[in-house]
Amino acid sequence: MPSPLAIETRDLTRSFQRRLAVDRINLAVPAGSIYGFLGPNGAGKTTTIRLLLGLLTATSGEIRVRGESFTRERRDLLRGVGALVEGPSIYPNLTGRENLEITRKLIGAPASSIEDVLTQFELAGYADSRASTYSTGMRQSLALANAWLGKPSLLLLDEPANGLDPAATRKLRAILRRTTDQGATVFVSSHALTEIDQLADAIGIIHHGRLIYQGELTALKQTRDGSLEDIFLAMLEANGSPS
Repeated sequence: MPSPLAIETRDLTRSFQRRLAVDRINLAVPAGSIYGFLGPNGAGKTTTIRLLLGLLTATSGEIRVRGESFTRERRDLLRGVGALVEGPSIYPNLTGRENLEITRKLIGAPASSIEDVLTQFELAGYADSRASTYSTGMRQSLALANAWLGKPSLLLLDEPANGLDPAATRKLRAILRRTTDQGATVFVSSHALTEIDQLADAIGIIHHGRLIYQGELTALKQTRDGSLEDIFLAMLEANGSPS
């Protein structure tokens, strides 16, 4: 029996005037997996994530979250979803703790969850400093802590390793793997192919708005020679520009 899907799309399409940003893509993200969403700049990755979160409205097609159709009337399906999209969304004049407190109150998480994520993302020593004083990596860590607050069952992350040093990136990888061990699903867009190679169970590759590959990463590597980067670049070249 196939695994249940945490996210499924059917001919999901989004156009901006005459440009197709997302062109009839059919995602199938298995529950409890880490799904790497790959593509060059401008391929449609961030637009897809924004559609999945209801931040953009699809031109056509359907999105299903945990088996249920996601529409404007069913925004309740986003409960239990954490997200990081297009860089950290934090209030620079508030402290790290105050930033987290806003989200905690919105989602109704226990007060103890703030200390948990501050420790997990190594921000406890800076919790009462203004976010404006944080380095780029620390701001990214705070945004990730914010997304993980409340331990969501589904995480949608757009370039989560941006600004993180190698040690922090390794820690992020361990945290994401631990979330799936606890039953969560992680959908992660990234340019860091080496990280995805070490992390993902399945991948989707989008190019010119079209999904040109989707499947288990292990199976892909068994049928192709070279690294994930080699395979990725070969697929882009083979698919060229849309007709």
